[in-house]
Amino acid sequence: MLELTLMELRQLEYFLAITEEGGFTRAAARAHVAQPGVSVQIRRLERELGQELFDRTGRTIRLTQAGEALLPYARAALRAIDDGRLAVDELAGLLRGRVTVGMLTATPADNLIDLLADFHTAHPRVEVSLREDTSDNLVEGLITGTIDLAWVSTAGRTPDGLTGVVVTDEPLVAVVIPDDPLATRASLPLAALADRVLGSLPPGTGLRAALEQSCATAGFTPRIGFEASAPEVLVKLAARGMGVAVVPAPVAALHPTTTRHIPLTDPEPRGRIELAWRAEGPLSPPAQALITAARRAPTPGHTTHPQASAIAGAHE
Repeated sequence: MLELTLMELRQLEYFLAITEEGGFTRAAARAHVAQPGVSVQIRRLERELGQELFDRTGRTIRLTQAGEALLPYARAALRAIDDGRLAVDELAGLLRGRVTVGMLTATPADNLIDLLADFHTAHPRVEVSLREDTSDNLVEGLITGTIDLAWVSTAGRTPDGLTGVVVTDEPLVAVVIPDDPLATRASLPLAALADRVLGSLPPGTGLRAALEQSCATAGFTPRIGFEASAPEVLVKLAARGMGVAVVPAPVAALHPTTTRHIPLTDPEPRGRIELAWRAEGPLSPPAQALITAARRAPTPGHTTHPQASAIAGAHE
């Protein structure tokens, strides 16, 4: 086991900064110190360990095998120090620290803004960072610890290594123009779309994964002819005859005059949104407090309009 107690915390902070920023210069800027100072501290750390932590031979800085081995311990050590300080502050009624929140690309953000603003008012000493991305990237950030909690779109089950609560679970439907041969169908087996051009969100999104997994179960690979980062854009493209859009039912219901939407079966593809966080390892007090607040708040993107009670653009 690595003797982390022999290392200065500052060296571990620099090591982590270089890893996350991808270079010594950016790490120095993040730490607000001169770049030579960072290099000196990393050399001392490498001498202490007897191993080089970074491969400096290429154009980009990469972790060596020893660096990869050290990384989870460095994160754990720094997180433990931060959590200890935060626990003491919490006992004194002074919650402070930093929390990073992930949100889906193209999600209407009014409710999320309200949530974060209210949290800031309640805990002004906590720095809140917001990251917008696709579900795959947000899940990776949660697992690696660069994100504390996030709203992610999943294809039927919580990703390994995470836990959370389901906040929406909606069927996907086929959206076609009114004179399409499918428009009069009351429901549609998914295999009926095998030869049709489909519109979907891009790869890396929860809805795309849900569609591809369901099509695989039905025995075919979907022909994706057009993509957009927001489901409503897919509906509008389908309304212009581009093909069949596959989107959440509440989104399709927003356009009843220009399109028809048909429930899909055998299997029924579904998209769901979860508020997720790491299943293992301690959560910082700020992250725990924000998770508690988020579970009580409306889902980001929700609206009270009866035709749009689900998240119109939050299924990345």
